[in-house]
Amino acid sequence: MGELTLKYAHLETERRFLVRSVPDGVAGVSDITDRYIDGTRLRLREVTTDGVTTRKLGQKVRLGEGPERIAHTSIYLDDAEWELLSRLPARTLRKRRHHVQRAGVVLAVDQFEDGSLVAEIDGGDTRPAEPPEWLDVLREVSEDEGFTGAGRAGVTLPGFGKDSVR
Repeated sequence: MGELTLKYAHLETERRFLVRSVPDGVAGVSDITDRYIDGTRLRLREVTTDGVTTRKLGQKVRLGEGPERIAHTSIYLDDAEWELLSRLPARTLRKRRHHVQRAGVVLAVDQFEDGSLVAEIDGGDTRPAEPPEWLDVLREVSEDEGFTGAGRAGVTLPGFGKDSVR
């Protein structure tokens, strides 16, 4: 891949933590289904919040060796586009996202079908601060490929360095 341009991408610098429980301060809940399209760096995402469903095609390109810093681009899809693209072979991951706002901190806690809980803190273009004391952290999993969405869906990553997927 040639020189990476970030003209249309949103920068994400995330830290992820395996947590014991969903903290107080849940401001909303979304049900998310991700479909990682086989052989590509693309993901179809369907998000349902308060009965409203949004569908999009996304690409996450790593900006370093690990999964912590990525450039993320999304395209919103209509029903016909979704129907067509969802026929492609893919690995599926489902989760419930708890949007938490507490004491000036905004984070997401994803609850997976196996019951595990992973909190994500996004710092945008800088590394996020330490997790707040009120977050019941078991351990940090930011660099663990098994705790990325693709890793949890069982996607084989084409390389683990720059320009690979997550």
